Amino acid sequence: MTFAIQRRTLGRWATLGAFVFALGAASAPAVAADEAPDALVKRLSTEVLDTIKADSSIKAGDIPKIMALVDAKIMPNVNFQRMTSSAVGPAWRQATPDQRNRLQQEFKTLLVRTYAGALDQVSDQTVTIKPFRGSADDKEVLVRTEVRGSGEPVQIDYRLEKTPGEGYGWKVYNLNVMGVWLVDTYRTQFAQEINAKGIDGLIATLAARNKSNARS
Repeated sequence: MTFAIQRRTLGRWATLGAFVFALGAASAPAVAADEAPDALVKRLSTEVLDTIKADSSIKAGDIPKIMALVDAKIMPNVNFQRMTSSAVGPAWRQATPDQRNRLQQEFKTLLVRTYAGALDQVSDQTVTIKPFRGSADDKEVLVRTEVRGSGEPVQIDYRLEKTPGEGYGWKVYNLNVMGVWLVDTYRTQFAQEINAKGIDGLIATLAARNKSNARS
C-alpha cells in the first residue's frame, strides 16, 4: 500500500494545498484571532508561495528544513489532531494516547515526504479567493480558491473550524484538490490497513513507508 494520493490526479497542485497549512506562517507575525477564514487562507496561500519561491533548499525538497518549518508553524493554522483522527476513522476512539501521538507523527511525516519532492514545480502560481458565503455565526466554513499559473486554473478548497479558548481562531482540518478530499482519501487507505492489522499495524506500515521514502 502506497499511502499516497495519485499524482496523475492531483499533480503539483496537491503540493501547494498540502503546504499551505504546513509552511504558511513561516515568516508571518502574530495575527489577530478574529482574522476572517477567507483572509486567513489568502494570507497563508500567498505566504507559502513566496516562501517556496524564495528558498532554493525548500524547492529542492530539503526534508529537515521543511520538517523544521512544519514543526514550528503547523499548529497555529491546522487542527492536525482532527485531521489524523478523521483519517484513522472509528478506530481512533480505541487508540491509546501513545498510539495517537505516534499516528500523528507518522501521518505528518508521510504528508511532508509525499509532497516535498514536487516543490521544485512551484513557479509563477497565484491564488484567488472565490466569493465567500460564510457568516459571522458559523463554526465551520468552506473557503474556495483558484490557483492560476501557466496551465489551466485549478480549484483548491479548504475546510476550517473556529476554535474556542486560548489560541482562538480559524484552523484548517481538510482540503480538496480537484475534487479529492485529502483526509477522506487517506481514511479509505488507513481503514484497509486497520482491518487487516489493527492500529499498531497501521503505525508500523506508516513508519516503514516513511523510512522507505527517506531512502528514495
